[in-house]
Amino acid sequence: MTGVYRSDEGARAVREGYRAFLERWPVPSEHLRIPTRQGETFAVACGPPEGPPVVLLHGSGANSAMWMPDVAAWSSRLRVHAVDVIGEPGLSAPSRPPLGSDAYAQWFDDVLDGLGLARTAVVAVSLGAWLALDHAIRRPGRVTRLALLSPGGVGRQKIGVLLAAPALLPFGRWGRRRLLRLALGPVAVRPEAAGREYGAFVLLVHRHFRPRRDRLPVFGDEALAGVAAPMLVVAGGRDAMLDSHDTARRLGRAVPGADVRLLPEAGHLLPRQTEPILGFLLEGVDVPAGA
Repeated sequence: MTGVYRSDEGARAVREGYRAFLERWPVPSEHLRIPTRQGETFAVACGPPEGPPVVLLHGSGANSAMWMPDVAAWSSRLRVHAVDVIGEPGLSAPSRPPLGSDAYAQWFDDVLDGLGLARTAVVAVSLGAWLALDHAIRRPGRVTRLALLSPGGVGRQKIGVLLAAPALLPFGRWGRRRLLRLALGPVAVRPEAAGREYGAFVLLVHRHFRPRRDRLPVFGDEALAGVAAPMLVVAGGRDAMLDSHDTARRLGRAVPGADVRLLPEAGHLLPRQTEPILGFLLEGVDVPAGA
């Protein structure tokens, strides 16, 4: 466990804190353990079993607790599966295969097979959005719709946050809070849903967790153009980690049918996307009566 955490004690603290949030999941749910080639993967399932499926993939340094503000609305109409990405501070295996290989697509194949999903919509953010795009490019038949928030692998990655980290981290909790705000923007810990308690948990994670330092591979125009699934992309104009304007330009050129929305004043973590994403997921979908 110390491969992705700074200590075993820190790993236990993060996992215990995460389990406390899972106990307060806003709707009835199931906890699933899915065997994969990269080790066991944890997921939370909720919503009507007969509802159209959607899989949620969080970003780097996060876990499925980040979706708690959204799942009540989404699971009212859809069967939601929030998956803890491997190698991140959730309850999945600490595996971190090479990003440029087919390993993550194989892992996601195993996850979907374990969930019994031949095809599904995917909602994902940042690193999770990179994983979703990578899988959609490599396995085009398995994705029905893609809703991507601040997706990696399209626009230019920025390094300003990495350069600021050595100057801020020595200042302890204050420095970590400043760094998170710089990296994620004004809604760095989604206070509208979780308040101070979740903010404290985010700081706990970043005190003990070792994030990936390798840069995300960039998808070529031809690869992006090959994504056949309808795509909604939302990005923040003031994202300190990714050049969202470059993301919008590239997708406009390579995937002209994509719905790309740039929020001028938003940072990397985007506010108030629950209803727009639900509307996108329900387009052209037959929802069973009572779901």
